[in-house]
Amino acid sequence: MPKSEGTRKLEAVFAALPPEQRTIATALRKAIRDEGPELAEDVKWNSPVWGGRKLAICLMVFDTHLNLGFFRGAELAARHPTIEGTGKALRHIKIHGAGDAKLPSVKAAIRDAIRLDARD
Repeated sequence: MPKSEGTRKLEAVFAALPPEQRTIATALRKAIRDEGPELAEDVKWNSPVWGGRKLAICLMVFDTHLNLGFFRGAELAARHPTIEGTGKALRHIKIHGAGDAKLPSVKAAIRDAIRLDARD
């Protein structure tokens, strides 16, 4: 199956990352795709994003970590104590290593963000 334009843009962003951040981003991408293979990949605001009905998940790259962002994170925060932030809607989980992508709490937050997006 040919790659979408969004997937090509996302892969270009990943290729430009320093090796450590690329490893973390790749692990998070796998976790997102495992939970939501139907999500479309793209790049918005220079950040990788995944969406279904609307934008659901994003990655924000920093020098020491990546933030796994949830566009409706404020709605998820009560059920997922690892979700941080004070944004009206956008919240995040700080990811410090590739192994964090396999944590049950991270996978559950991804899964719930996808369900929330699919619901309404």
